[in-house]
This record gives sequence, structure tokens and C-alpha cells, in this order.
Amino acid sequence: MDQGSSTSHHDSGESLSLTPKKTRHRWIWAVVIVLFGLLFYWVWHQHAQSQNQTAAAGAGASRSGAAGGSGRWGGGGGGVPISMATATMGDLPVYFNAIGTVTPKFSNTITSQVTGVITKVYYTEGQYIKKGDPLIDIDSRQYVAQLAQAQGVLQRDQSQLAQAKMDLARYQDAWKKNAIQRQTLEDQEKQVGVIEGTVKNDEATVEFDKVIVSYTHIVSPIDGRVGLRLVDPGNLVTANSSTALAIVTQMQPITVIFTLAQDNLPQLLEQTRGGRSLEVDAFDRTQQTLIAKGKLTTIDNQIDTTTGTVKLRAEFSNSPEILFPNQFVNTRMLVKTLKNQLVVPSSAIQHNGDISFVYVIEDNKAVLRNVTPGLSEGGNTIVSGLKPGDVVANSTFEKLQDGVAVYKARPAGSDAPAAAGGAPAGGAAGRPDGSAAGNTQGNWNRGGAPAGANGGQSGAAERGNGSRRNAPATGAGNQNR
Repeated sequence: MDQGSSTSHHDSGESLSLTPKKTRHRWIWAVVIVLFGLLFYWVWHQHAQSQNQTAAAGAGASRSGAAGGSGRWGGGGGGVPISMATATMGDLPVYFNAIGTVTPKFSNTITSQVTGVITKVYYTEGQYIKKGDPLIDIDSRQYVAQLAQAQGVLQRDQSQLAQAKMDLARYQDAWKKNAIQRQTLEDQEKQVGVIEGTVKNDEATVEFDKVIVSYTHIVSPIDGRVGLRLVDPGNLVTANSSTALAIVTQMQPITVIFTLAQDNLPQLLEQTRGGRSLEVDAFDRTQQTLIAKGKLTTIDNQIDTTTGTVKLRAEFSNSPEILFPNQFVNTRMLVKTLKNQLVVPSSAIQHNGDISFVYVIEDNKAVLRNVTPGLSEGGNTIVSGLKPGDVVANSTFEKLQDGVAVYKARPAGSDAPAAAGGAPAGGAAGRPDGSAAGNTQGNWNRGGAPAGANGGQSGAAERGNGSRRNAPATGAGNQNR
């Protein structure tokens, strides 16, 4: 009896202890579910509000566009804003472009032709020198001594030759008197010839030694600019060594070597056969700045089989010395100019496979028209299939279709006439920060966040312009998404 009662009391105690825990768990889950429900409702409400504002903005934009349609930039309701270009008759230059290397007309690497010690260096680094200006002196004493020795041998042999000629004259007189034999006379004649040959050899040796002595005094072979100093006094140089003593480069005039594809060579030869000199312009690496103007001077006599190109050389006066040896430049050679061609901006031509077309503006509508493009240069392209004066679309092609209504877009920074309600006509383009959004319940920030209104249209119209950095617009109740 006691045992049963004690067991029942124990079970009832456990049930009482479990009831509060289960109740607490249920409350926790209930709160979580309610929070999720509120969050879902808030997200759905915000999305619905943004959709309403977008629709209201589009409707207001259409009304604003209709109100400003008679203005300078206004368009029809629902039209696509575009920029326009006009097909015109004009001249189109034909250029060949290539990358070139600035190459000096003359460049000399000075090396020693004799062995000796450098005694003097005349030039300074970067100095402009003239032809014949001294550069380097090499110790010439041994070569001067060899020259003196050769001159002494020459003088001796010349004296012997003079003596032999005197003897020959006496033998000739004696032969006339039959005083000597014929053989003696002939022997003396040959002896004179031998000594004459020796004298000529001595004269050549003297001249050679004079040249060797001149090699010890090195002068500039051209006008130009000398580079960095490569040797110093006291350095020993050897004959026919590859070590450079100085480098002299001609800076004015200077040339540029560039290449041309072999397919363009016939057109180039056609222009140069009459002796016409073609203009070549050198541009910097960005192809934006004109560095120098020159003339084509030489076409190479063979095509490089590895690249299929031919080398050309153009000469530039380089009076301000803007071009520098081994500099890379972009060359543009004017081959010819096509006169009276119908051209449109290249950006106005669209492509669909092999088909090229433009959108011609007729009665404020875009009309698709196929064209045949030709040469392009400087952002313009020759076309056929249009007439001079035809107006074509030049932007917003992703929104254009054949027959869609269009109007001229307001240029950036221009002031358009205001539409009804104080909204600018630019709102007709349907931008979320336009005038139509200003008359709705909320405005749009530049970052796409809706701004709340201050209780009505007047607050939105007065304060509703959104910030550029997602900051809330001025007014009570504004918030970012």
C-alpha cells in the first residue's frame, strides 16, 4: 500500500516537472515562426511598394515626355532616346598603319686599328661633334719610329737609284764610241730597273706607316652625337678588337623603318611609280600624339618570306630631336585620298552575320536599312545604300527595332524645358531618378533604394531627389532598401 502510493507520487512529480519545459519550447517555436512571418511580410511589402513606384515612375515619365514633346529634346510617349548622325559627302584618306623603329641614318662604332695605350680622350659624354673632330689619341711613338725607319730606307734606295742612273748614262756614251760591250750596257739598264722597283716598295712602306700613325689619332667620321664614354686615358687597346672606344650617331635627319603587308604592296607601288613622295606620320605609343612628319624614301627590294611583309624607310628632319634611335613609334602612311564619298560614323553600322545595316530615322521612327560598308578611317566608313542627308541612329541599338518610335536624346549636361508638375523633360527616358518618380509616393536614390515620401506629392516634389551614394533623401520616413 505504501509502496504504491509512493510510486504514484513520484510519477506525478515527473509529469509536473516536464510540463513547464514543453510549454517553454512551444513558446520559443511560436516566437520564431512569428518573426519569420513578419520578415516575409516586410520583404513582400517592400517589393510590392517598389513595383508600384516603378510603374508610377514610368507613367509619370510618359506624361512628362508628352508634355515636353514639343521642346528641343522631347520625344513621343514611350519612344527610345537615341543620338543621331547624318550621312554626308566628304573625302576619306586611306592610311597604312604599322609599328616602326627609329633608325639613325648613320651610326658608327669606333674601334682601335692599332695596339697602344690611350693618351687622351677629347669628347665628353653626349657631346655633338662634327666630322673630323678629334675623339681619342693613342700612344704613337713606336709607329712614328717605324715611319722614320721606312723613310730612311727610302732615302738610301733613292740615292742608289740616282747613282745607277748616272752609270747608265756613262755606259750609253761609251757604247756610242764602241768603248764597251753591248752586254755591259744592258746589265746596267736592268740594274736601274731593279733599284727603281726597290724605291717604289720603300715609298709604299712609308705611306703605310703614315696611315698607321694616323690611326693613333682618331677623329669622328660623321656629324652626330657621341654616347657615353667607354674608355679612359691609360687603357690599353688592341688592334682590330671588338671593344668600342666611342659610338657616334647621326640625329638629324633620322629615319624610321616599318613594314607593310605584301597584299598592300601593289597599291603602294602604284602611288610611287610616278615619283610621288608619300607622307608618313609618326605617333607615340598611345597613337594619340603626333611626334613628327616625314616622307617615304625607300622600299626594300624583297619580301620577307617568314612574315610576308616588306620593309619601308621614311626620313624625318627631327629638328627638335623628338625621335630617338631604337625608339618604337606607330607610323601612319597616307597612300591616297578618296574624293566625294558618302560616309557615316562607323559606330552607326550594325552587323548580323554577313549583313550590315543601319537604322534610318523617318518620321520619328527607326527604319532598318541594309547597307554595304567600304573603307573605314578615323571613325568614319564609306557606305552605299543611303542618300546624303539621311539621319541614322548612333546609340541605344539594344532597344531599337524596325519601326520603333525614337526621339533625340538630351545631351549630358544640357538643360531641357520643364514638364508639367515641375518635372524635367529628361524624366521621359524612364530613369528611376527622373521627374515622374518625384510625383509618386517615394523617390529613387541613384543606387536603386526607394526613399519614402513626406506624406504626399508636395514633399516628394520638393525634397525627393535621391543622393548618389545610397543616402536617404531629405524628408521624414525616407529609408534605403
